[in-house]
Amino acid sequence: MAAAVEAVRRVGPELAVDDVARSAGVSKTVIYRYFSDKDELIDAILERIAQTILLPRLLGELGAEHPDDRAALRSVVAGFVSLIDEEPQLYRFGYAQTGRSGRADLVADAERVVGQALEEHLAARLRDAGRPTEPASTWAYGVVGMVQLAAHRWSDTRHVPSGELVDHLTELAYGGLGALLPPRRTGTPA
Repeated sequence: MAAAVEAVRRVGPELAVDDVARSAGVSKTVIYRYFSDKDELIDAILERIAQTILLPRLLGELGAEHPDDRAALRSVVAGFVSLIDEEPQLYRFGYAQTGRSGRADLVADAERVVGQALEEHLAARLRDAGRPTEPASTWAYGVVGMVQLAAHRWSDTRHVPSGELVDHLTELAYGGLGALLPPRRTGTPA
């Protein structure tokens, strides 16, 4: 799988089984001893990218200590944008695989995991303030969707430097969440 991820880094969305075999230093026949077809290989590659690269970075940022809500939000947005910036071929590969009928979907799975983690964080903030927690889901998935779509567009155009994109997205998301979330209690993490 490490060789397969390296092949994706070189080739991107046009990955062929031959690319993986070359990267691993084996024949295509050997690859097919482990995977019944290319779809199964792609599923395994997507799982590896999600579990070892994408989710640890994003969830690590979401779970880290931050001085305030804006810094926490900026950290998560920056983590996602920097991943696209540093690993463009992995990002393009994952995005190219969206919507495969009955197959792994890295983008949807990552959105769900990060959305749920953000929802739990926002719900806890609301609960601690004695407020209803129902909006947490809408807010969390709204932020995740906004960041995902804007960053995807940026990945194609690079119309602003990555730091500016992070600033723009942070301001937009925090402008909404900052107005909606109750003030943090002193001494509680963001």
